[in-house]
Amino acid sequence: MSSGDRIRRIVVPPAQPTVARPATGPAITPRWGMQPRRSRELLRARPGSLLRAVARLDAELSEDAFREHAQWLREQYLAGYGAAPLGFVARCHLGHPYVDHRLALDGRILDHFAAREPMPPPFDAARSLARSEAYAFIEVHEGGLLLPVLADGDVVRP
Repeated sequence: MSSGDRIRRIVVPPAQPTVARPATGPAITPRWGMQPRRSRELLRARPGSLLRAVARLDAELSEDAFREHAQWLREQYLAGYGAAPLGFVARCHLGHPYVDHRLALDGRILDHFAAREPMPPPFDAARSLARSEAYAFIEVHEGGLLLPVLADGDVVRP
């Protein structure tokens, strides 16, 4: 070996034990745990009537009107998409100090949050998305699934 040659060391990772995999098993599901058919349904665009209804939840409604409106929304989601979200997180238009709000479909929760106020889980995960002007609102589903909805009704895939 001459003085210009370098010694090269070949590093081989340790052998991994092989695990026998069954020939048949459960169907592969998306990471949020839903069946593939249902996930396709949830990713369909939202019609204008649903977009307006979600926006109206933040309006000055009496408690009874709010409850009825939330129930109608829940029924529309169940009929059209097979699952209803736990609720929504969206930018708040009330102005300072409020920056976002949480709307739940149980018919009784409408909370406005200032920037430094904590939002309860699982809605807290949607907060940063909701502050973006890109989305009309964020749907919060069971299992932590967040579906951002654009102003034209298209749903952003997770």
